[in-house]
Amino acid sequence: MKMSDRKKKILQIVVDEYINTAVPVSSKSITEKHLTDVSSATVRNELASLEELGYLTQFHTSGGRVPSPQAYRFYIEELMERGNLSSQDLDYIERMFSSKSHDVEHLIKSVSEVISELTDYTSVAITPHAEAETIRSLSLLPCGDGTALLVIMTSERILRDSFISIPENMGEEELENASKMIGKIFAGKELGKVKEVEEEALSDFGQYRQVMREVIDALKLYTRPRDEDVVLTGAEKIFNHPEYEDVENVKNFLTVISSKDRLADIIEGENDEIQINVKIGSSGDSDVPDDCSVVTATYSAGGKNLGTYGVIGPIRMDYPKVITVLENVGKALEDLVNSKNKDRKDGNERKK
Repeated sequence: MKMSDRKKKILQIVVDEYINTAVPVSSKSITEKHLTDVSSATVRNELASLEELGYLTQFHTSGGRVPSPQAYRFYIEELMERGNLSSQDLDYIERMFSSKSHDVEHLIKSVSEVISELTDYTSVAITPHAEAETIRSLSLLPCGDGTALLVIMTSERILRDSFISIPENMGEEELENASKMIGKIFAGKELGKVKEVEEEALSDFGQYRQVMREVIDALKLYTRPRDEDVVLTGAEKIFNHPEYEDVENVKNFLTVISSKDRLADIIEGENDEIQINVKIGSSGDSDVPDDCSVVTATYSAGGKNLGTYGVIGPIRMDYPKVITVLENVGKALEDLVNSKNKDRKDGNERKK
């Protein structure tokens, strides 16, 4: 069913009012505050129709309506009006980033704090990890007792904290041969693409199949965020929102944020540019708790991934403010990193 312009306007009013007040919205408040030229009876009929369509719910027969998850999704996609950050908020972003501009890694991790402060929600960040790094070389070093040290040199760093099991009767010469063969297979491939060659690599590897399996399993671990890659800021801010006066809602929220693996599954994005992604509980986003919403953005600059950042909070989230903050923080972060890269390039050219 195509929604009329009046229904859209009324639905937009209900969502905006409920976001701002957390109080069910009545036909009387709509006609008194927003649609003064429309009768209360007409608005009541439209509200009833929107309820039948699944966009609104009513806790009590005589009470006002509240938006459903379906309504929030429609609101975000078609009705929401983007806001602008105040000059005070923009100054805060610039001040926070400028003070960290000498240390890009520290700067990236401070983004979570900035987002939480500006949105008044709990912020989660996943800093860049090894998935996009290209394997330059791979070798196995014997350690005795049926183990070997896997050393991986990537385009960014050297990874050498993974011990793998090898057959106890495998000598150093055999291990060296296996190391050379495995190195040839993976050289030039991104760590995140290991799964794509797994089946082919195992089927062609014959006598060293067990070693290859161990190496592949180790490589896969580097494509997952580790605990230190997941940054949580402002967990206490949930108590600023009336939804979390309910003990069960608090328990659900704490269950999510206490597991960094689960947070990573919910937050991590796949985009290489600022693109807002919204997940709403109770609307088919199965990895998000029913009473929560998650809004995220993945940032990059100069072809380098700067991490995925977002907020987690009640479904009655201030989506216009959150999305505006994520967009502005992303732009400020990219501008700063690009500026630093330009300064570094100019400095190198002057040295020449």
